[in-house]
Amino acid sequence: MNKSLNPKILRERTKQFALRIIKVADALPRTAAGRTIGNQLIRSGTSVGANYRAACRGRSKAEFGAKLHIVLEEADESVFWLELIVEAGLLPADKIKSILDEANELTAIFAKSYFTAKKNKS
Repeated sequence: MNKSLNPKILRERTKQFALRIIKVADALPRTAAGRTIGNQLIRSGTSVGANYRAACRGRSKAEFGAKLHIVLEEADESVFWLELIVEAGLLPADKIKSILDEANELTAIFAKSYFTAKKNKS
């Protein structure tokens, strides 16, 4: 099994991602845009780990796949908010690069996992 797909490692990785997301949101300016985007980022970024944990506890392949799809959506949404933060000039790109890279990696991992789970379900 690919080390990056190990459930224990992914649980920890998604929790660390959530913690880093919270720090990014806290660093945003206290403007209407900063607060709104920060709230959205916290919702999507922390949801990645919470829903991944729920997927791991899935009672069936179908339930696992459904939860994994939510994880994928939330990871991709996190990428969107992080890109928006940079493009709107709310934080410098160099401050966001490593968390954006992680968000993109997690999105790729969960996309592959979701499509594998979907294929194995049939």
